[in-house]
Amino acid sequence: MLDHPRNPDAFSDILSLLNVRGVLSAGLRTGGDWAIRFPAPDTIKFTAVMRGSCWLAVDGLNPIRLEPGDCFLLTDNRAFTMGSDLALPLADAREVFAGAGDGVASYNDADELFAIGGRFTLDPGDASLLLDVLPPVVHIAGGTAEAAMLRWTLERLAVETLQDLPGAPLMAEHLAHIMFVQVLRAYLTAATPPAPGWLGALSDQRIGQAIRLMHRDPARRWSLDMLSTAIGMSRSAFALRFRTLAGTAPMDYLLHWRMRLARRALRDAGSTVSSVALSLGYDSESAFSNAFKRVVGRAPMHYRRELAP
Repeated sequence: MLDHPRNPDAFSDILSLLNVRGVLSAGLRTGGDWAIRFPAPDTIKFTAVMRGSCWLAVDGLNPIRLEPGDCFLLTDNRAFTMGSDLALPLADAREVFAGAGDGVASYNDADELFAIGGRFTLDPGDASLLLDVLPPVVHIAGGTAEAAMLRWTLERLAVETLQDLPGAPLMAEHLAHIMFVQVLRAYLTAATPPAPGWLGALSDQRIGQAIRLMHRDPARRWSLDMLSTAIGMSRSAFALRFRTLAGTAPMDYLLHWRMRLARRALRDAGSTVSSVALSLGYDSESAFSNAFKRVVGRAPMHYRRELAP
């Protein structure tokens, strides 16, 4: 059975579904004239400049100047370069970090810049839910209020990861979650135009309220009339604004959210297809199975069998 909290936050619902996990990989100390080429990451890559400044050039995008306290997420699998001068000969990051001692690589025999980096992984089945609404690079400037909190989190993450402290893995995992939420909050605050898809829709007072209502009770037989009345909009104005902001119709959003919840529930060997159907408001297992197959592409039992070891 699905557990629907009484007062959910839709943003937290989605991040929980994504099963976000963060790992601090290594630090980098360098300075002088330098440029390092990094291969395309296969997960979300994050880096924060704790001291010094440099350039960031992601393939296909304009270079970004990174100042002390800045951090960035790479959400697309693109190679990138960091350096004092992007025209310099490029060192291979794999060679630079191959000799990293105590998790910190030293390059060019200098200590003007110190950066720490790592990665976030998402549940592969639902990763597109977030990756499709984020730009290839999310850059958070160090002078913002959000960046100040990020800096504290990163400093603590570095301590917990690079030092052998009791309970360090658990602390690092929680700190990574905090950092990820803070980066997304900062992006939402600064995004111009507003972030696309559900991420931007949540920031809209009325459409965000409609999404929260659907998350609060996904089993309810919601209709356009019910939702528009609940948030104080006309049916047509609500449908148009929802589609404009979220990129999909309200009932389609609800259907796909239900099916994401269903996929998570079906991973639990203790749940049955009929119990999942009932918890999501379907009168029969066959009605649920038809909806699931239409969205996911295969029947619930076939989906479950594919998960079996």
